[in-house]
Amino acid sequence: MSGRKPVTAAKTVGKVARKPTKSKKYKFPEQIPLGEIITDIHKRSWKIGPSIGTGGFGEIYSATEVTPSCAKSLPYVIKIEPHENGPLFVEIHVYQKIAKPADIDEWMKARKLKSLGMPRFVASGSHSSGGHKYRFMVMERFGQDLDSLLVKGGKTFPLPAVLRIARQVLDVLEYMHSKSYVHADIKAANLLLGHGKGSENQVYLVDFGMASRQSADCKNNPKKAHNGTIEFLSRDSHAGVMSYRGDLEILAYNMLYWLTGRLPWLHAIKDCRKVEELKRRFMDDIPGLMKDCFKGSAPGNYDTFMV
Repeated sequence: MSGRKPVTAAKTVGKVARKPTKSKKYKFPEQIPLGEIITDIHKRSWKIGPSIGTGGFGEIYSATEVTPSCAKSLPYVIKIEPHENGPLFVEIHVYQKIAKPADIDEWMKARKLKSLGMPRFVASGSHSSGGHKYRFMVMERFGQDLDSLLVKGGKTFPLPAVLRIARQVLDVLEYMHSKSYVHADIKAANLLLGHGKGSENQVYLVDFGMASRQSADCKNNPKKAHNGTIEFLSRDSHAGVMSYRGDLEILAYNMLYWLTGRLPWLHAIKDCRKVEELKRRFMDDIPGLMKDCFKGSAPGNYDTFMV
């Protein structure tokens, strides 16, 4: 970004005590054969490459568009889930609403940004293989996620790196919020470095399976209470309210964790109500929260950000 120092992967390594997992499980797809051709709703064809990962909903494959000059670098990924699952359906809907390349380009131009960590929607559709029907979405390919860097490094992120990451995430949240959408599941596993040349230091916020429009009435919704990654949920999310301020609170908890490797409710992670209770108690006592996480005073004005 203009005027900003890059996020350097080699300097943003650390250790995570527990890799967050989604509480709801879905049917997993069968393996799609390497080289299989799938066609999106606009009749563009895509060639399946090697699998590069899995998610709570299904498989993620490298891919290239089938054209007279097919790229050998596999610059795309295709996310595939069984048609009866739900997360990818939600994610595709969100991408279609807020991730149009023209909208992102217009936003960047208006704010004079050279880059923005908002993934761009490429294509989607349905595909049948081996007697099974699947839903798929094509998107840009990204590099490794920040959670992998944490696991590999064995240390917490240094403050300058955390601040650079946070500024890039805030840019994405500002864009999403301008479209009236909330992400609701910000965490290191959903933050990926760029893959192509020149984008390696840009952090992209991905996985919109929990995203939704901000709650219009901001009333508690028991049906949505505690949805998300428990350790980082905002107090609003614990009450079932999707809010802009909730996204900022989730980011703040992540920053605390990246800096210290601690959150004072991790020991109670299996009891979502206890976690909510501890968050409310500590957010009413910011100095106590800082002391618990940093084992002393927080660096700079971080305690002010938490307020």
